[in-house]
Amino acid sequence: MIPAYPSPNFGPRRHGGAPDMVVLHYTAMKTAAEAIERLCDPCFEVSAHYVVAEDGRLTPLVAETDRAWHAGAGGWGNVDDVNSRSIGIEIANGGPDSQAPEFPEPQMAAVETLLGDILTRWKIAPERVIAHSDMAPGRKIDPGPYFDWQRLAAKGLSIWPEASLRPVSWWRFAEDAQRFGYRAPEGDWRLVLAAFRLRFRPRAKGPLDPEDMGMIAALAQNWPCCC
Repeated sequence: MIPAYPSPNFGPRRHGGAPDMVVLHYTAMKTAAEAIERLCDPCFEVSAHYVVAEDGRLTPLVAETDRAWHAGAGGWGNVDDVNSRSIGIEIANGGPDSQAPEFPEPQMAAVETLLGDILTRWKIAPERVIAHSDMAPGRKIDPGPYFDWQRLAAKGLSIWPEASLRPVSWWRFAEDAQRFGYRAPEGDWRLVLAAFRLRFRPRAKGPLDPEDMGMIAALAQNWPCCC
């Protein structure tokens, strides 16, 4: 792979910081080529560091040392400017309502290889690999309910909590979710529940339940967000 960095939509990382997070997205477009065109168009003012096509082809758009414009409004832990602290990966996929909502094997293998390289290169911890939906509850849902987070966790590229049951308490859920890194838009923890489930319990429905409580407690205990 010879980096070309064709996107003009980038700038310097603020405060001279280095990336210590990775944010995963889906493109929500028909093809990877269409997504690349959009991410390289200065009129749209969006970009990412990489696009991973369905067949596993990897296209670098912005140098990892630069600040791509992929995260938008939101935050994680104490981080408000996620773009300055993260590397953004756009995974070509039409989204859960498309005709092909799942992520094919060559693409997942390419994502794993890329993540492994990034985490090693920048010494990023697996718990710092998050979904766009994690940092923007209620605003974003990517990479969506079909993305295989457990597969990444099994290879040390993300994390996965053990399931257990705990008493239902919105106060406790909010405390643990915040400790893990979630932030509630306008204090609405129902949006955070939806984002949490999208990643960790995509088939769950209904009100807050004991399994939600057990999993969020495990996340808070094992991977508290300290920065």
